[in-house]
Parts: sequence; structure tokens; C-alpha cells
Amino acid sequence: MKVLKITVFVILHLLFSKGIAQEVLIEAESFIDKGGWVVDPQFVEQMGSPYLMAHGMGVPVENAKTEVNFNKKGKYHVWVRTKNWALGNWEAPGQFKIAVNGKVLKKNLGTNPDWNWEYVGKVRIKSETVAVELKDLTGFNGRCDAIYFSKSKKLSADANETTWRKEKLAETLAPETQKTYDLVVTGGGLAGCAAAIAAAEQGLKVALIHDRPVLGGNASDEVRVHSLGIYGKFERILKMIDTKHYPNGSYKAKYDQEKRDKNVKSFKNIDLFLNWRAYDAVSKNNSIQYVDAKNTSTGDRIRFKAPRFVDSTGDGWIGFWAGAEFSYGRESYKTYNEFWDKWGELWSPEEPDDFVMGASVLWQTKKTDKVHNFPELPWTKEVAKDHKAISGEWYWEFSRNDLHQIHDAEEIRDHMLKAIYGSFANAKKLEKNKNYKLEWVSYLVGKRESRRLIGDYIYTFNDVKNNTKFKDAVVEETREIDVHYQRNLKDQEEPDFLSEALFYRTKKYYVPYRTLYSKNIENLFMAGRNFSCSHIGLGGPRVMLTTGQMGAAVGLAAVICKKYDINPREVYTNHLQEYLDLIETQQ
Repeated sequence: MKVLKITVFVILHLLFSKGIAQEVLIEAESFIDKGGWVVDPQFVEQMGSPYLMAHGMGVPVENAKTEVNFNKKGKYHVWVRTKNWALGNWEAPGQFKIAVNGKVLKKNLGTNPDWNWEYVGKVRIKSETVAVELKDLTGFNGRCDAIYFSKSKKLSADANETTWRKEKLAETLAPETQKTYDLVVTGGGLAGCAAAIAAAEQGLKVALIHDRPVLGGNASDEVRVHSLGIYGKFERILKMIDTKHYPNGSYKAKYDQEKRDKNVKSFKNIDLFLNWRAYDAVSKNNSIQYVDAKNTSTGDRIRFKAPRFVDSTGDGWIGFWAGAEFSYGRESYKTYNEFWDKWGELWSPEEPDDFVMGASVLWQTKKTDKVHNFPELPWTKEVAKDHKAISGEWYWEFSRNDLHQIHDAEEIRDHMLKAIYGSFANAKKLEKNKNYKLEWVSYLVGKRESRRLIGDYIYTFNDVKNNTKFKDAVVEETREIDVHYQRNLKDQEEPDFLSEALFYRTKKYYVPYRTLYSKNIENLFMAGRNFSCSHIGLGGPRVMLTTGQMGAAVGLAAVICKKYDINPREVYTNHLQEYLDLIETQQ
């Protein structure tokens, strides 16, 4: 079997033994012209693939279009893998149709629960080159993962499985392309960018892998959270990638986006892999051998090899795949003696649980001199209820003990979309809001907390409270500890998608280097919200300038590692003063 690549998309022809059957599988994210549809790769680990989404904020988006080669003409059965993301006794909000060679097929798609294959019907293929289009009907986040043509009406029982897809696409075990670097950084938020810059400036050849088209993570123009914290000893580096203090969700994020992307791309020894998502990291004898990544549109794959790796994915994916020890959720207050009687269970519980600080989806509206209508949305009522709003901020946040910020991230994002659309629809019923329109809604989950990889030291609330002076302090901060809880935990009348912040004000505090490398994976650094800390310990250093300091610190530690051919721990045990002196030169 052979994978054919035409321009930027991948299709597969499977010719069976007697030439009777033929199958064609099209990954939706590989469409040549995506129109108004966007590629969403956030939930690959849960549902198997990136997908196309019609994120029109209530206005149907332009058709996505592509062309497919068929070796055999005739009648084909057609399936589409999709999902009704708002189940209930109402019209599904994300409906769409497909068209084949200009003919729109009758069935409305996006009406079945969960991710599954919906049967569309039969089509007659009369030419070798076939045009396929996705036609959005609502603008409310219809989603298409793949389209499947077959001469046979029988669909494999395991057609939802990733293994089925790999078989149809004839994917080999190992990527055909392999690249070798001094340092591989996965995750292009501020921590990952700072790590890449710090290492590159000292002469290391760096790969920076990021699954979005732009850099910055939560600071990017796609999420629009402004950067908070102080610069510590890395002001020069961090000012290349930070943001101004505009309101969260502001369109002004685009200006800092341009600055950030331009600065990172200016380094000749940083190879930047935008729209590449890591999907595996393999370790041997507690040492990572390589990281595999896939292009989120074309499906091309690359194996990245290096003596050392940085996990700046936020969710700790590299460490998780490699077998690094990690924690998740809130510890009992007894674990690290982190109780604060002023806030009790809201601060730190008696028994451990899976409540963590939640994810936000930011949004903005605009008031104009015209009246803008917005539809009634019954599928939002169970979430938004009677809540009214014409803008969003950081406290539009969702976490629940029975929902995991990684495994259930798509449900969390969709919950927030229902909250946003429903609250705005409620507000639009008021005469005073008639001239408001939805200007922008992110479709990316802005996470605060998920996996925390475990290092040689676990940073806790006591390190802040006691103002611990670590001999290996490499990050410093003055911002208060800021821990969030959902408002409905205190008042059941409050919406479940709004949060409150608990602040513990403090003097300057310090984060040690030992929290920035894995305890059991010898060549793994971590920088960002997945550094080694407790739930409360994350409350202060989680903001982006602080995590950017972490990135710059591990980038320089990698320089010491290369110089002496050592692992990250040995920087602390054998070369700490030289490492600290190198940090001092960055100011």
C-alpha cells in the first residue's frame, strides 16, 4: 500500500485482491482550501486526530474545499466522522453538509452523539478527480474529522479507532524523516520560546515544536491572555516575546504576536516547526531517545532526536509519554502542610481530589451604530441559564472534580462555548444591548493547571510563605499566590463557569532549578505550568513571565549540559556556580 500526496493533503487508495472494492479516506484537516473552517488539534489524544471546525460565532463560514483522485469510477458509499457537540431535544447546533463534484448530499451531518461515523448515502463518481466540499449550516462549531468513500456499504466495527485510521493511511511505525539537535523543545508558549532563545544564543542547535500557526500559547493572538509577573534575570529575552498589559481578549494581542514570531524566527539555529504536534516520546533506561511529531494538516511525521529535551507542553505530554513521575489535582492540606484557615477547603482540601484551576475561553464583543440580531439558542440554556454578559474576562473559567483538564478538555471547551453564546444571547434580549455584536471568541482552551511533572524538589506554598532562599534559585517573583475556585462551590446560585481568585500576598519569592528537571527521566527538563510543584505551589509561579523565566533557565542549563556532556541533575550537583554565573550574564 502506498500513500499518495497531492499538494498538501493525504489520501489513500486501497485496491483489494480482485479489483472489486476501493476505499478513499480523506482527513478533513488536509483540505487544500479550508475556507472559513479552522484546524483544531487540541484533542488528538482523546479523539484520534485533528479536525476541521466551523467556528463562525453564529454566522456560517465559507466552504472548505479539496480535490481527491479516484482510480475507479462508479457508485460509492460515503461516511463522515463527526459529532453533535450539544446533545438535547433541539436542533444540533453544528450541522453541515458535504458536496461531491458540486452536488450537495441531502443528509445533515453533526447530529449523532460522540465522535462516530455518520452514513451520508451513495454517490456516483464519474471522473478521476473529484471535488469535495464542507458546507457549514449554522456557524456554531460544526466539526468534521474525516470522510470515507467505499464500494462496500460495510464499515469496519472498529472504524472509530486510531489503529483503523493508521491502517487505512498505511502509516509505518517510525516516521520516514529524522532530525537531530542539541536540544528539542516541545511547546511554543512563553516558556518554550524563552528556552529556545536562551539555548540558541549560546550556540545550541534547537528544534522548537508547536502545534499552532503562531507562538505564545496563552499569550498568543489566538487565546489573548496578557503576560503577568516580573522578568527576573531574563528581562532582555522575555521582552522579545511578552505582551503589553492590554485587557484579556483584546485585539491588540496581534501586535505582540507579530513581535514574538519575528524575534523567534530571527535565530538561525532555531528550527521552528509550527503546526507540528508531538504525539510520542520514547525513553530507554530512563532517558528519552526521541520525540515524534506530526504536521496537523498534512499528516507528515518527523522523529526528533537529541541528548536533551524540554517539556513546555503545559500538559506534560513529553514527560507522560516518556514515563516521568507526575501529579494531578489538589493534595490534602496535610501532604505539604498547606492549610490556610481563612479559606479552608476552597484553598486546600482535607482529602485529595481532582479539582484544579480551570480553563478559560476568552471572548469580546463590539458596540456599533447598527442593530445586530442574535438567535435564540436553546442548546445553551442548561449551561448559561439566565446569565447575561456582553464580554468575557479571566474569570470565565471552568473546572469540575469529575472532569479532567486533559482527558475531558473538549467537553470543557464546549461547555464554555455554550456559556458564552448563551450568556450573550440572554444579554441581547435587552434593549440596551441591541447594537452589540460578537467580535471574537477563542476556540482554544486557555488552561491554568493539569499535570505537574515531579522533579528533585517539589515547590509548595511553604516556600513562598517562608521566603525560602534556595542556593539554586533561578526564578524570582513578587506576584501574589493566586488560586482559583468555581463560584458555585460557595454559592450554588452562581453559574458553574465563573471563578473567583484567592490571593496570598507575599514578598519576593524564589523557585529552585531542581523543580525544572525530571526526577526519574534523566535528560528531561520541564518549564511552564507543568514544573515540579504542588497545587498551591503553582498558584504564584504559573503566570507567563515567571514560566518564561523557567524556560530561559533550562535553556541555559542545557548549555552547561552540552559543555560537559552531563544530564540536568549534574548541573546542580557539579556545576551549579558556573550555571548561576551564566544566568547573571543575561541581564
